[in-house]
Amino acid sequence: MNAVQKIDLIDRSAEEAFLQLAVTTDRFERYENPHASRIATIADEIARVFHLAPHDRGSLRVAALLHDLGEVAMERDYIQKIGTLNDDECIDLARHPIIGEREASRTGADRAAQLLVRWHHEWWNGQGYPDALRREEIPLAARILRVADCYASLTDVRPFRPALTVEKARYKMTERAGIEFDPAVVAVFLSLRPMKELESVASSQGSPVDYETTKTKRDGWNLSSPFTK
Repeated sequence: MNAVQKIDLIDRSAEEAFLQLAVTTDRFERYENPHASRIATIADEIARVFHLAPHDRGSLRVAALLHDLGEVAMERDYIQKIGTLNDDECIDLARHPIIGEREASRTGADRAAQLLVRWHHEWWNGQGYPDALRREEIPLAARILRVADCYASLTDVRPFRPALTVEKARYKMTERAGIEFDPAVVAVFLSLRPMKELESVASSQGSPVDYETTKTKRDGWNLSSPFTK
């Protein structure tokens, strides 16, 4: 089943609206391929293994579709400008989950989904944002969304860098377990059955390559920055 088929606890008109917002956000983020719906599928597979209740899985899938609404709502010149972001702009970028929470509320997403949008950049070690939550302070669904979002981002081509191979991306997820990610969530992620959403998505111009080799940067950002996708 794809992400559309799995959203079974949402009014059909609301579902269509969430999916359309996901498409709009993907375009704004300059993903060449469906991104938010891919995250929704990966996150739901992890949630299924953890036996999350159906309503919690529904909220998680909605949050996956809406997780980057805050970036669309922010000043676009902060996101798309050429050159290194200054400190004030980095602070604004770190506020995008808070703005996203507000925007998710406006779409009619349930409160659980709104909070997952707010907390999808929290880190296991407490160094995430916006609330510096740590370990089990972060709801399990938010920890799952963090893993699914990062993996999908790493393995999808962007204008400023190529897609990582599956092997390299899995290695990076393992490397960040216990730092950025809940180790238990990473372990479940690594055990998922093969599915197309876990494959690396190359551009039409070539195959996934290792961005460590190319040393690619996004508009002056270091790719190891916590502000990168």
